[in-house]
Amino acid sequence: MTIKDLSEKMGVKAKDILQKLLAKGVLYTVNKSLSLEEAQMILDLFGMECKSISFEDKVLEDVREEETQGGEESLCERPPVVTVMGHVDHGKTTLLDTIRHTHVAAKEHGGITQHIGASKILFKNKPIVFIDTPGHEAFTKLRLRGANVTDLVILVVAADDGVKPQTIEAINHAKSAGVPIIVAINKIDKPDVNLLKVKQELVQYGIVVEEYGGDAVCVPVSAKKGIGIEDLLDMILLVAEVHEFKGNPRIPAKGTILEAQLDPQRGPIASVLIQEGVLSLGDAFISGSTAGRVRALFDDKGKRLKEAKMVTPVEVSGFEEVPAAGDSFQVVNTIEKAQQISLLRKQMAVDEKRNKTAGRLSLNDLFDRIKEKEVQKLPLILKTDVQGSMEAIEDSLAKIQHPDVTLQIIHKAAGPITESDILLASTTNAIIIAYNVRPSKRTREQAKEEQVEIRYYSIIYQLIEDIKQSLEGILKPIEKEHFLGTVDVRKVFKVPRVGSVAGCYVSEGKVEKDGQVRIVRNGIVVHTGKIQTLHHYTQEVESVKEGQECGIRLENYSDIKAGDSLEVFKIEQI
Repeated sequence: MTIKDLSEKMGVKAKDILQKLLAKGVLYTVNKSLSLEEAQMILDLFGMECKSISFEDKVLEDVREEETQGGEESLCERPPVVTVMGHVDHGKTTLLDTIRHTHVAAKEHGGITQHIGASKILFKNKPIVFIDTPGHEAFTKLRLRGANVTDLVILVVAADDGVKPQTIEAINHAKSAGVPIIVAINKIDKPDVNLLKVKQELVQYGIVVEEYGGDAVCVPVSAKKGIGIEDLLDMILLVAEVHEFKGNPRIPAKGTILEAQLDPQRGPIASVLIQEGVLSLGDAFISGSTAGRVRALFDDKGKRLKEAKMVTPVEVSGFEEVPAAGDSFQVVNTIEKAQQISLLRKQMAVDEKRNKTAGRLSLNDLFDRIKEKEVQKLPLILKTDVQGSMEAIEDSLAKIQHPDVTLQIIHKAAGPITESDILLASTTNAIIIAYNVRPSKRTREQAKEEQVEIRYYSIIYQLIEDIKQSLEGILKPIEKEHFLGTVDVRKVFKVPRVGSVAGCYVSEGKVEKDGQVRIVRNGIVVHTGKIQTLHHYTQEVESVKEGQECGIRLENYSDIKAGDSLEVFKIEQI
């Protein structure tokens, strides 16, 4: 603000402020724009104080005042919001479809549309909201953006298949979110199922069912035949009653974006879960860094609405731009205020992206963070080539003791690094420990974007030593891997008196003859070595660029196969 603006707020004439400043040797004009420090200096001269709040806080002040009115008396019981998670082909989608089509709130409106991202059912005259995008990746993407949408998780485990890698991932994602878990053991209609075995497997991952003395609710179901569905819904209502999920229906509507897209006819539209308050046609809102006014509302059956009450999934049109899944949705007083906040958020987004990784953990700066008391736990995600390696590493890590820091393995699995691992690491600020496994190009790019640290190892004692040394503050990087490119093996030729020559295509970066090669087969590293010869057509060359074909022969290794991926890299001494 200017001195003129400040004088009006202070109730002091502008000329009196200028005179005081002049006496201090400071020459300003009434239109001088003031920094916060300069404004505080002027206020000090007059014995006044100020409190700094952001423009956004000022605009949303009226909203927050309305939210606090009524206190606890305004809170009332609200429906639970449920996400279904589990391993692929264990029946998540079938379970959701069975629940929705058996207990839809208004059957006369026909089948439920799937694009809205959530659906609302009535069971025993009590509503339950299901997030329609089952799977831990969608679940974690919302959490990654600070959206606490889910009240409880239904973990689907097939009775004939048991706990699988994605089941374990789902458990870890739900645990890190701190939400209650209901286990639905599906496919009990199949022959030779073993419920006891499934429950015992769950215990290994911290899910102890009630009959074993734990607090995890377990319900046997058959989504295909509709067996046990009502028992499952009863358990959801029971858990909701115990946790007493509440909200305020009298405040300006607020919620979370579940899905968003650009519709060719209607423009930007989004599926919004209204978590508190009532959203009406014509309401101005701010969502992430975009603003808008509600032009149309549709429920999960495609029915046009005039208003959406608390904990209702609706499709909203009227956005100026397409928001992102997980963005907050908040009604404000005027569209002008919403647009001002939108502009400021866009300006801030650039700085936020730049500072996004300021709090990210790294083994290199771990000791300094420990000294500053910033870190009490070191969260790790452990990915290995085989189960045996994982168990050996986990046992070794368990022996590492530190007075100030606890090692916490939040997820472990055999297999390649996936996008889900990156999301979980980003959400929980974890470091990924990769033993003889590699990420895909897309996963590697995602890790770079989210600034998730991945540590690659092929020798267990080096892995353990690095963790120990990082805790003690003596970790000094000796060598750094410089990624050159990725090569896809199209065909392998057996050449007499020469050996195996791989016919390849450079899909990313480049290949250099003096580089090292890591052979990756189904995400697992099977060999690391050197290039013996590099050909472009019939000519031996020093390098081949992206988009070109080449022939590669490796030193002392001939078991290369079509479909293998070659990562070419150099080691830089630091």
